[in-house]
Amino acid sequence: MTNAITKSKSKRQFSGTVVSTAMQFTVVVRVDRVTIHPRYHKRYTQSKRYACDYRKHDVVVGERVTIEETRPLSKTKRWRIIGKESKKA
Repeated sequence: MTNAITKSKSKRQFSGTVVSTAMQFTVVVRVDRVTIHPRYHKRYTQSKRYACDYRKHDVVVGERVTIEETRPLSKTKRWRIIGKESKKA
């Protein structure tokens, strides 16, 4: 009999744009997704803002980043920044 059952469940990852860096260890990232209206079949953009933990202080507003789901760190923070996306020329 095994002591622990391990489940390899991958964490959700999104890419988005930094919209606020006003807090001390938190940045706000906006993630956009395109959906299609069920009746009119028109594409439209929906966005959601995520509070993300980041302690390095080297991101600026407008930068593209990748975020990953994590354990609850505070009342609103359940995400952390895992990397910046390179700029395409």
